[in-house]
Amino acid sequence: QVQVVESGGGLVQTGDSLTLSCTASGDSSTLKMLGWFRKPPEKGLQWVSSLDTSSQSTYYTQSVEGRYTISRDNAKNTLYLQMNNLTPDDTAVYYCAVDSTWRVRYYSQSSYAYWGQGTQVTVSS
Repeated sequence: QVQVVESGGGLVQTGDSLTLSCTASGDSSTLKMLGWFRKPPEKGLQWVSSLDTSSQSTYYTQSVEGRYTISRDNAKNTLYLQMNNLTPDDTAVYYCAVDSTWRVRYYSQSSYAYWGQGTQVTVSS
């Protein structure tokens, strides 16, 4: 079983930057699919970004392309999401999700077996 914990959320202003962290523990040595999702208030879950650990490829939803950067620190077993030039539309609970198998539907929540509890990001106008 894999334990996933996010951190780094908080209250910021429009234009600010924030970096989220996600640490996996337990049986996490074979993780190949790493991703971030978010749930804005009164909206459904949205895919944000994914990283393929085998190819080192990264993927982003259009609304965050150029502003967000997904990366990992192998030594610390930690996944990061650097978010720049934030707007109120970025306000959401952000979730880290991981899986041991890479799938082409990296944007689908059903492709991830392990999820964190979420961390709140609030961007004021």
